[in-house]
Amino acid sequence: MSEQHYLAGLDLVGRRVVVVGGGTVAQRRLPRLVGSGARVELVSPEATPSVEAMATAGEIVWHQRDYRAGDLAGAWYVLCCTSDSAVNSAVAEEAERVRVFCVRADAGKAGSAVTPASGEFDGLLVGVLAGGEHQRSAAVRDGLLDALREGRVSDQARGPQEPGVALVGGGPGDPELITVRGRRLLARADVVVADRLGPRDLLDELPPSVEVIDAAKIPYGRAATQDAINEALISHAKAGKFVVRLKGGDPYLFGRGFEELIACAKAGVPTTVVPGITSAFSVPAAADVPVTHRGVAHEVVVVSGHIAPDHPDSLVDWDTLARLSGTIVILMGVDKLDAFAKTLVAGGRPGTTPVAVVQEGTTRNQRVLRSTLDAVADEVVAQGFRPPAVTIIGPVAGLVDELTPTSDPA
Repeated sequence: MSEQHYLAGLDLVGRRVVVVGGGTVAQRRLPRLVGSGARVELVSPEATPSVEAMATAGEIVWHQRDYRAGDLAGAWYVLCCTSDSAVNSAVAEEAERVRVFCVRADAGKAGSAVTPASGEFDGLLVGVLAGGEHQRSAAVRDGLLDALREGRVSDQARGPQEPGVALVGGGPGDPELITVRGRRLLARADVVVADRLGPRDLLDELPPSVEVIDAAKIPYGRAATQDAINEALISHAKAGKFVVRLKGGDPYLFGRGFEELIACAKAGVPTTVVPGITSAFSVPAAADVPVTHRGVAHEVVVVSGHIAPDHPDSLVDWDTLARLSGTIVILMGVDKLDAFAKTLVAGGRPGTTPVAVVQEGTTRNQRVLRSTLDAVADEVVAQGFRPPAVTIIGPVAGLVDELTPTSDPA
């Protein structure tokens, strides 16, 4: 059995690290080196655009030439990343002479060090070595990181989670579309105050000890007031609990997230905001509707449809919207679609403008209706579309036809 490598963490802050070769291998390795605080110098006659951009931004020093003997003077660590094995061998030989640990990307066992499959999770740097079996080490690394993110492996040895509130955007509904940070904080929650539009499947993964509060039912029936939700967040946090407010989409896009932030701030409750993938863009994408497209739409306007165009409380300039030629995305407006469509047509939008309505986008119950502005309201009623649904109005809603094959692939 061959000797195993000794796994160690290097403090490279302010120390000279030399990378030879500016191709795609260097492109993968450089960000973590820069993030470690190392003083990185690249030796390579050429570099990928991404590597060149790092040099332009001052993140690394680029010596735009071939490697030559003496380049490793004063280095603490060396990476050989060229596609020329002869150059990599020469670098490794010099590293051995000057007693600098050297990684050979082309032949790991030929260097004096190897790079582990690594990843980061909430201040933890996870590294896995598998004796040069890179696919095996990467698979273990990925599995461990997934387990940490999902709470299947605990990292709580440092003590309980500090109390406070996290406003977490859960995304459009598919549980896989919550952010990594959002899922991590959800796994640490003592109390979860959940919206009906959030990723409900994730609630089943929570430990039995976690108190789940349906925001639609606190405390007075099915329509919770915002004040009641704010009070629930604050009272549980002040009781020493870590509270996650799990919201659909993004907390700040018609999600009242900033109202909750204000309430927590006034109560002295520490609050973390985790942005989410908004349904305004992700739901259209799930239905093959790009909200922008080159040469088709140069603007996107996201509109709250919770009140009708003629309502005195409406803050939307519908006349201006009607004159635009780009994309309008209406959230929470499927029940008032007739009023929106008539207002836009009256303001100048052609009745033939393509429209897509997506109900329960990204979930297993997703339904898509494709229509036109002058017909969509009747078709929504006829086909029984109901909230939650996203409506996309504009030429981009008709681009799905471009996905039809033009010829027999055979």
